[in-house]
Amino acid sequence: MSPVHTVRGPVDSADLGRTYMHEHIFVLTADVQANHPQEWGSEEDRVADAVQKLRALAAQGVTTLVDPTVVGLGRYVPRIQRIAEQVPDLNIVVATGIYTYDSVPFHFHHRGPALAAVLGTELPDPMVDLFVDDITDGIAGTGVRAGMLKCAIDEPGLTPGVERVMRAVARAHHATGTPITVHTHPGTRTAMDVKRVLCDSEGVDPGRIVLAHSGDTTDCDHLTALADAGFVLGMDRFGLNLGDTTFETRADTLVEMCRRGYAERMVLSQDASCYIDWIDPMVMPFLPQWHYLHLGAEVLPYVRERGVTEEQIDTMLVANPRRFFETGRPTPAPPDAIGAPGVR
Repeated sequence: MSPVHTVRGPVDSADLGRTYMHEHIFVLTADVQANHPQEWGSEEDRVADAVQKLRALAAQGVTTLVDPTVVGLGRYVPRIQRIAEQVPDLNIVVATGIYTYDSVPFHFHHRGPALAAVLGTELPDPMVDLFVDDITDGIAGTGVRAGMLKCAIDEPGLTPGVERVMRAVARAHHATGTPITVHTHPGTRTAMDVKRVLCDSEGVDPGRIVLAHSGDTTDCDHLTALADAGFVLGMDRFGLNLGDTTFETRADTLVEMCRRGYAERMVLSQDASCYIDWIDPMVMPFLPQWHYLHLGAEVLPYVRERGVTEEQIDTMLVANPRRFFETGRPTPAPPDAIGAPGVR
């Protein structure tokens, strides 16, 4: 048993209960929202809508939600605090890190290792201290401590900016023991870059890493290889059904992975949100299943009918998240990482 930091304070890992490991409350473009508030509308209405949706999720039996919203996704913890106080039956775990598919935010372009060529010496990456402070001291003076580290790699692949963030996340993990979730792009097998950088180079245990969006592929042989390598597979976009990715393809992939005996390597979620400003609201009616209640109301009945057992469901929703958080403790960085904070 270990304490897990939530918005309302630490919760024993044994009390996490049914956990959705990848849901957002709001996904926002911070500069747009700050400068064009008419897009956001009423703050009170947005908060009230979120409270209503999260209460419905709690009523469905979910007791913990992990929200990996970080810099690049519009993280604003004071708003999440307001919401959490009104949904007392739901634990909310927030994250630290940076979400980018290519370059680092401009704030970091001329700081830390980016200055190595100019100064002729390696400098620590300031990202590491920012992430560690969010975990140990709390986020932006709120006292809310991050319980997850987050980075991303998508179709552009392992760009220098993506690699820099990934290595900073690894070093914050070694300093704090905080687990990691990585947005991945299974279609281009970016999880192999995650393995090379986070695990092979930086020494992170793959069992401390959720490969988010693994369920975007139906290639069960690829998923099997990742599970055998020790990673946790995030089958976490149920309801986001576009093109060839349908309800059935996502659910049937989960059924097949359970049939192969990999329930102990998967966690479930939907990657849904109360509001995401990346998508025109007129598009949302074309994604009618992309919401917090879809997994419990539609996916689980479907997979039960096809042989997934209650024990396997409890493993994916209760036991695996608990174990994922319980194994956290500071681990020594590999020798070649010490004193070399820049991208190698």
